[in-house]
Amino acid sequence: MYNTQLPTDGHMPKGTTLGSGVFNQQAERHGNERIRFLLKSFGLRTSLIRLKVIDALLTAAESDRSLGVRGMHSHLLELDIPLSFLSVREVLKRLCSEGVITLNPDKSYSLHPQAAAVFYSKQSGQRTSLKA
Repeated sequence: MYNTQLPTDGHMPKGTTLGSGVFNQQAERHGNERIRFLLKSFGLRTSLIRLKVIDALLTAAESDRSLGVRGMHSHLLELDIPLSFLSVREVLKRLCSEGVITLNPDKSYSLHPQAAAVFYSKQSGQRTSLKA
């Protein structure tokens, strides 16, 4: 499909970067695909809140930050995802019980090491099975 906003002469307009617009949406879609694969590996269905929660945990980990229930709830509200505090807490508890994330001693959450192995192996193109 033709997109009138993209240049046809091979030159990018001034102020345009590869990380903006259509290219950024493609990168986000690939990130979501890895999270979808992770959830499927643990036998979980994909939902918007699960995608956003795991994405927030990954983003926080990259920034050397930690998120607890309140921090996660605030983060999702900033993204205009109107969920109750209880809904966020229940999703975090479910992801913990399924082994996707872990509750740290400081009451923050992080990706479980086994889940991280699945997630990052998918990123590099390797296949990882959770069956022992």
